[in-house]
Amino acid sequence: MTIHERTSASTTAPQRRERLSKAQRHAFWGSFGGWAMDGFNWTIFGLVLAPTMDTLLPRAGIDPTPENIGWYGQISAALFLLGWGCSAIWGPIADRFGRKPAMMASILMYAVFTALAGIASNLWEWNAYRFLAAVGVGGEWAMAGTLLAEVMPERVRERFGGLMHSAAYFGVLAVSAVYLLAGAELGWRGMFLLGGIPALAVFLIRRTTPEPGRWQENADDRRRRSFWQPVVEVLTPPYRARTIGNLLLLVVCVIGLWAGSTYVPTAMNNLSAYAGYGHTTAVRLAGISSMTVAAFTILGCFAVPRLAGRLGWRGALAVLFALMLVGTVGAYAVAYPLHSIGLTFVFLPVLGLGGASFAVFTIWLPEQYPTRMRATAFALTTTFSRWVAAACTFLIGYGIHATGSLSVPLSLTAVVFAVGTLLVRLAPETRDQALPA
Repeated sequence: MTIHERTSASTTAPQRRERLSKAQRHAFWGSFGGWAMDGFNWTIFGLVLAPTMDTLLPRAGIDPTPENIGWYGQISAALFLLGWGCSAIWGPIADRFGRKPAMMASILMYAVFTALAGIASNLWEWNAYRFLAAVGVGGEWAMAGTLLAEVMPERVRERFGGLMHSAAYFGVLAVSAVYLLAGAELGWRGMFLLGGIPALAVFLIRRTTPEPGRWQENADDRRRRSFWQPVVEVLTPPYRARTIGNLLLLVVCVIGLWAGSTYVPTAMNNLSAYAGYGHTTAVRLAGISSMTVAAFTILGCFAVPRLAGRLGWRGALAVLFALMLVGTVGAYAVAYPLHSIGLTFVFLPVLGLGGASFAVFTIWLPEQYPTRMRATAFALTTTFSRWVAAACTFLIGYGIHATGSLSVPLSLTAVVFAVGTLLVRLAPETRDQALPA
């Protein structure tokens, strides 16, 4: 497809939107809904981290000071990332048995264990549930992204990929709104119990979402080969170099997620305490801060296909990394040390826009691998990168504990984004290329 054809498709998309088949519409909404609920659930853990630690740390004989909350919260975040890394198993499952059953199973897993976190009686039990929920959370992105890429017509695949990735942040907005309006009444346990709702959606997805025709064409042949064959292919030439490149770029994204998004509610809780605000006000400010980041990430997801159309996938990713660098330095190196809530809100939109870097991979990764290994490649690169990032989160947690503040450790993650802008050439530029067979 030429650039002229893509431009023409983009300008006529509003007239063609109704031409999507019923199956394609169901595929979009099934993927969108699953990923939205994923965002809803992963945000709960960061949103209520401080009150959860306030309850569970004393039961372990630990004083819930800001430093201890930061340290043990970071350990919990690292365990979540390790669990997400384990979710790479969903890729071979999807390449062997189909995209839809793998997506449904991943949703069911993260919903059940998020709800169970709400009845945890101690810190270690809560962390175990968080780890298992992460195994499901990580699988949903790869499954939804692969399914949608294979079902959508080529002329609108990129646009709908950007729309689909924004779903996670609609989920973030939804849970932040719930926390803002009823967080004080529900408490952290009630918020986690709400995370079980997505389990009910599995039945709707099962009835309405189609299995991609691309996968079905040679499904019998794939079932006859080794379960681990896609993993072998992804990690050997000619795909090994791009796989390693994608892993490194996603490590940059993941480290940024925890600094730029996950710790925003905790930072706002601390700033509220410095300002002398009560619990209810702190909850509301934490909810508003999370919603602000999510709203601007949605805008960033909408803009990603157009940005890539001008700069290519490498250029788009470099711009988003630069935004994360500016937002991180501004929020944690400038506003946080000044104890300025107002100045923090100036930089949160920048963090939000930069957070759309993940949307680049939702569209870019399927373009780099053929159908026989696509889900495995997507799952492996988006999950194993969490293992590397998990080690970095321990360093961040140690820094928070040692310095007694979020400022310096989180500000230093800006260095990672500076390096990331130099690494974008490690993955192949696939702009204007059709999805491989």
